[in-house]
Amino acid sequence: MAPIQPYCGAPPVPGGLLDRFNIDPPLILALLLAAALHTAWMHRHGKSATLAISGWATAAAAFISPLCALSVSLFSARVGQHMILLLIAAPLLAAGLPRVRGEPWAATALFFVLLWLWHMPAPYAATFTSDAIYWTMHVSLFGSGIWLWASLLNHDARSGFSTLAAGTITSVQMGMLGAVLTLSRHAMFTPHYFTTEAWGFTPLSDQQLGGALMWVPGCLLFLWVGTRSFRLAWRAIDGARAA
Repeated sequence: MAPIQPYCGAPPVPGGLLDRFNIDPPLILALLLAAALHTAWMHRHGKSATLAISGWATAAAAFISPLCALSVSLFSARVGQHMILLLIAAPLLAAGLPRVRGEPWAATALFFVLLWLWHMPAPYAATFTSDAIYWTMHVSLFGSGIWLWASLLNHDARSGFSTLAAGTITSVQMGMLGAVLTLSRHAMFTPHYFTTEAWGFTPLSDQQLGGALMWVPGCLLFLWVGTRSFRLAWRAIDGARAA
């Protein structure tokens, strides 16, 4: 029985990486359809579609570029793919969505659960054995990221302080997960035990790099959006006092 091949194909070799674009027709069709529907919605509501187009183009780059193949070899590449989706594509898409009503706690909790779940050894390894699990990981992570960013960016002033708390909590929990991966003394991700050497890494150093990619950028970006919400809330309080 032939071994199961990951969605992005066999682990690439350094000299052949640039030839490993992921030209998967269903994926490309899905991305084009999502971008077209989102753009049409923006135009229908009289809004610029620049952010929507930029967000979907960024997501397409994460899935279609050779980064997809590299993520089969390196945990740090998979984390890099996730950070592109969660810290660049998701906020670009969320910024063009309508204002979110209510508190951001449901979105914060869902993102917390999914981020930790899919970066635990067993669920992570399962994505290398099934295309369905692979796409469940990415769709759920990306979707929860868009919802979270929409809650953090598109809120009214009354939700400013709760959004500050949600952004701070997200910053801390993502930083904690990154720190666990970076400071661990043991390589935890079996799919990469025999695929990192060609790229000049040990499985542990690859994992530590992945943890650092999650730790620093994610921590800083979510902390920034939290302080942004605080400033908006404070201005609203000042405006109410002045009135």
